[in-house]
Amino acid sequence: MNVIEAIKTRRSVRSYQDKPIEPEKLQRLLEAARLAPSASNSQDWKFVVVQDPQARQALAKACHNQAFIAQAPVVIAACSTNPTRLMASGQSAAAVDLAIAVDHITLAATELGLGSCWIGAFDAPAVAKLLAVPADAVVVHVLPLGYPAESPPARPRKSADEVICQEKFS
Repeated sequence: MNVIEAIKTRRSVRSYQDKPIEPEKLQRLLEAARLAPSASNSQDWKFVVVQDPQARQALAKACHNQAFIAQAPVVIAACSTNPTRLMASGQSAAAVDLAIAVDHITLAATELGLGSCWIGAFDAPAVAKLLAVPADAVVVHVLPLGYPAESPPARPRKSADEVICQEKFS
């Protein structure tokens, strides 16, 4: 599978098989995150890999009771170790850098036959407490991963004409 195929076939998976992710596949996912670009190549991040069933259950509760999160055999919390850093544009480096890294994971997961679901609905302080994230760091994204137990259809996308402008915003 090439990158464009992974982009076209990636789906948000909310149901997982009761099957562990092989260690070598998990390592490939983490390597995809590690190699992601970051502002000034600062790599101000930590990826907390959660596999313990009780910890995943607690995470699901902290993620607004989204039970499917506990069903995934692996949950990764993407954390910023420099959450107040801004890029020259004024944008949060943590939000941008970790979005790129998590996207690398989702595309690598798709290539490996795994599913994922980007979680934005969570209680960040509660997740941080569960994972012993220090006060000077912050949880930015939560990502459950596993073998899909469903094949969600593609979601509609706006046409290119609706989202692409040439030369000036229009």
